[in-house]
Amino acid sequence: MNLALLFDEDFTGTDRVLLRGRRLEHLRTVLKASTGHQIPVGRANGAMGTGEILTLTDSEAELKVTLSQRPPQPLPLTLILAMPRPKMFRRVLQTCASLGVKDIWLINSYKVEKSFWQTPWLSDDNLKENLTLGLEQAKDTVMPQVHIRKLFKPFVEDELPALLANKIALVAHPGTTAPCPVHLNEPAALCIGPEGGFTDYEVGKLEEAGCQGVHLGPRILRVETAVPVLISRLFDACG
Repeated sequence: MNLALLFDEDFTGTDRVLLRGRRLEHLRTVLKASTGHQIPVGRANGAMGTGEILTLTDSEAELKVTLSQRPPQPLPLTLILAMPRPKMFRRVLQTCASLGVKDIWLINSYKVEKSFWQTPWLSDDNLKENLTLGLEQAKDTVMPQVHIRKLFKPFVEDELPALLANKIALVAHPGTTAPCPVHLNEPAALCIGPEGGFTDYEVGKLEEAGCQGVHLGPRILRVETAVPVLISRLFDACG
């Protein structure tokens, strides 16, 4: 936790917050903080700054916060991601948040098992928790938006064309002829399929919507590897 992300419910006054639970445990056991110490903090979807520990007990920590710094710039990227396996979904979410992705669309694909959509990690609370962990790692405050679309064809035909407007639109797929571009300086949309990639039909539908097929070479990567590799290739220093 390189920054303690603060939410409205943490504030007891304009510049006072109370930390409990995971963040308190981190203060006590990892940072080994004590009264008078200052730690990096940031308000969700707001400014960053420092928090001075006023009191620290076994049950809570009271901080006086000063928030005057702007968070990092978000990546100009719309990420369209076939629903990953639940065991890697948490890591993928945290990675996306750490890299500065703010617009995430989870979609269905033929190779996405129906059981994936039943994972508890898709609940609002669990999405918020994992996105928060990613933001705290990267020292960012702007919460990504996650959109869930369980029907592939209606999404691609009815919603995707508008999402791709005025963007470089790409679908990462093994076996395509064009290499993934680098050093983009304009908004982009990136579609990443499940393990083994989208089906040919799905790639065709994505291309009809305006995407260009690109590849990373002959190797087929796991989703949790492909996501950071593709994003860091598209955007220098990930914002």
